[in-house]
Amino acid sequence: MADELDLLRRADPVPADAPPYADGPLDHRGERHLRRLLREPPPAPVSRWRPAGRRSAHRGARLAWGLAATAVIAMTALTLLLGGPSAPPAVAAPRPLVVRADATPVPLDLLAERAETAAADGGPALRKGTHVQTWSLGMSDDAPPITLPEERVVRWTADGRHTELVVATDPRHPGRPVIGEDADGNPRRVEDGHVISATTYPPSWSDAPPHSRPPHDPDRLRAYLEEAQHTDAMNTSQLLDAAGLLLDNWTLGARESAALARLLADTGGLRPAGEVTDRLGRHSQAYVHEVTGVRRMLIMNPDTGAVLGLETTFTEAQPEYAVAAGDVMEYSAWTR
Repeated sequence: MADELDLLRRADPVPADAPPYADGPLDHRGERHLRRLLREPPPAPVSRWRPAGRRSAHRGARLAWGLAATAVIAMTALTLLLGGPSAPPAVAAPRPLVVRADATPVPLDLLAERAETAAADGGPALRKGTHVQTWSLGMSDDAPPITLPEERVVRWTADGRHTELVVATDPRHPGRPVIGEDADGNPRRVEDGHVISATTYPPSWSDAPPHSRPPHDPDRLRAYLEEAQHTDAMNTSQLLDAAGLLLDNWTLGARESAALARLLADTGGLRPAGEVTDRLGRHSQAYVHEVTGVRRMLIMNPDTGAVLGLETTFTEAQPEYAVAAGDVMEYSAWTR
């Protein structure tokens, strides 16, 4: 096996006329090849690119197809996946949800009031675990982007054990083959409902957020989420990240949903957009937050204020990854 110096020379060959031991920065080509050599993910195309760790801590790098840029897909694997270099991508990026133009948006403060009213009787109750459907865009600088649709169910038992089931499925096209991951995390065509992983974990009683029980008071919930995100004074973007982290670990009860809705309303930065039908066919209200290059759309139940989904969409093209403005980077839809 070649040593590290040989590998570096292949990544950025030294010109024949270069002086010996010359120091200097890598050029663009050299940086690109060195990144491939080290198997680092491509640089984030926008400032809001999140690390892949927002999902369950047990999934690790296997879910790096999410908001973190993925490792480069080998062209040979892509050819097998798509049926040849001239074949169209097997799964295109889903289009963003469409807001009804004739619908009057509901202010988030009013939605928070509805949530508080709906939580007056205390039901439904908080439950540890989650049921989430995701669409994550995997990107490479030498292959078309691929959307991986997955469904994840996490259930906890009284003795502190929990199970995690992950399957490849897309409810928009029931029964049709989808793109899933093999044992090495590489994309391939699989049948609808293909089990990616089914794991049982030993007892765990962590008392740190997001594993500890979340409070149902808005101020205490803010402190809880700030601890979970290891940050102080969360802004809107950080709060949306924290909400996703919370919902990936807990199925919120009515009181916790009301507290989260009030926290989102009081933080500000979310513009009411109007009515949408989410990817699971649910009637919803949408609230939008935009930063450079990215739009985040929070999907909420119009009656209970429960968070149903979160969509992240490119607002600027990323031609180096064959991504167009309007392509969905990631979408999560939570259910009870």
